[in-house]
Amino acid sequence: MSPRTPEVATTEQLMATIDDLVAMAPRATGTPGGAKAADYVADRFRGAGLDEVWVEETDSFAWEPSLTTVHVDGEEVACAPIRHCALPGHEHVGTLGTGPDGVTAELVDIGAGEVADHDVAGRIVLFDLTFDLPQWALLPLSEYVHDPDRRMLNREALRSRNPYITSLTRTMRDAAAAGAVGVIGVLRDYPESLTYHNEYYRRTLLALPGAWLTRSAGAALRRRLGPGAQARLTLVAERRRVTARTVIGVLRGASPETVMVQSHHDSIGPGAVEDASGTAEVIALAEHAVARFRAGRPWQKTLMFVTFDSHFTGYQAHRAFARRYTIDADSPYRLALNLTVEHVGLRARTGADGGFETLDESEPRAFFENVSPPMKVAVARAIRRHGLGATSMLNASLLEFTLDGMPTDASFTFTAGVPTISLVSGPLYLYDDADTVDKIDVDQLVPVARAFADLMEAADRRHAGRLGLIPRTVRRRLPRGRW
Repeated sequence: MSPRTPEVATTEQLMATIDDLVAMAPRATGTPGGAKAADYVADRFRGAGLDEVWVEETDSFAWEPSLTTVHVDGEEVACAPIRHCALPGHEHVGTLGTGPDGVTAELVDIGAGEVADHDVAGRIVLFDLTFDLPQWALLPLSEYVHDPDRRMLNREALRSRNPYITSLTRTMRDAAAAGAVGVIGVLRDYPESLTYHNEYYRRTLLALPGAWLTRSAGAALRRRLGPGAQARLTLVAERRRVTARTVIGVLRGASPETVMVQSHHDSIGPGAVEDASGTAEVIALAEHAVARFRAGRPWQKTLMFVTFDSHFTGYQAHRAFARRYTIDADSPYRLALNLTVEHVGLRARTGADGGFETLDESEPRAFFENVSPPMKVAVARAIRRHGLGATSMLNASLLEFTLDGMPTDASFTFTAGVPTISLVSGPLYLYDDADTVDKIDVDQLVPVARAFADLMEAADRRHAGRLGLIPRTVRRRLPRGRW
């Protein structure tokens, strides 16, 4: 660190925050743990000395299963629900699924193939869930890679697949369109776990009831499947409206031009890496910003620190925020840059015992960004200066004009036209109850905080309208907020 810059936080302080948040889990939207997490972040923001702290509430939904079973030819198979399934509409509330008697039909095994190649009308589809985005597929977007120990640029790591993009949505969509009555997914590319929780996909309804089987349970089932095998799938769930709570804290600078720093505080399971780690970083950066101001180094730009809710239930809070502070011409804050930090975690793979094997190395990660050349240089310098190994910079400029934006929590302000630098990784356990404190990349907590502190200072020194690759005056004339 520069001798002029106070230390951002210690490892012990960051881990203490993570431990506090994990102790509240599950921090799902609309749960007591989620409310506690929001209150905790707000209290920490106030304690840091931010000028103003408030909580914004947005409608969201909770999907809560009460019964999930699979029987094939009369024999029960251990299973877990496909979350957010059996949903007739995005705004639907009430009881969902098959009812307690379930649905019985012939089981059709399509493996990892296409639904269209099989007659699935009136049947239950057995399919392999595949993870479809290998690390090497991101290389064409890379502008800079810092991997001195070759933790990322090696054959095993490049072939590994993160859990973001899967075959679930297309299989569910095609099966429903073809008249299937349910789906059973085998977690083919996944360790032996029934605590996998798929995301809510706001663009694709998971209209059919469904259940997950482990890889070994799927293999055992297939060994005994015969022609005309009959399956009974039972799924009962309740969907209700809940309140998402976004926590916002502001440190006023000399200008209304604003740099926001964000993560999300909600989780399905323990949520240590996703995203107690990111929330801890945001809190530490807020405390650092106030400490710098009190040390006689005021900020030119206003700083806004945000932790979101509804990451797992439809991103309603994110969309409301983006409308209010980017699309709305009357917003009191001119968002000049978004700095998003997520998932400071260790790498994992499927171990010899079939479970998760955690490695003593950082999960390969990337800064998605669409910033100006001087800010790109600032990102590369921060990566090198603070030893963020297995890290790349990905040019996200073209993603800015797509419906889905970038695969990070920053996507909605990003597609609304806010220049963005977003750090994210995709460890295998990210959507699982295996996301526990032992998965935290402890040695990287402080380096990540230092890197983001450098980026805050770099943005503060530069003209607000020229932080993005596309100057603000031009960007405002282009499509925004197409989510």
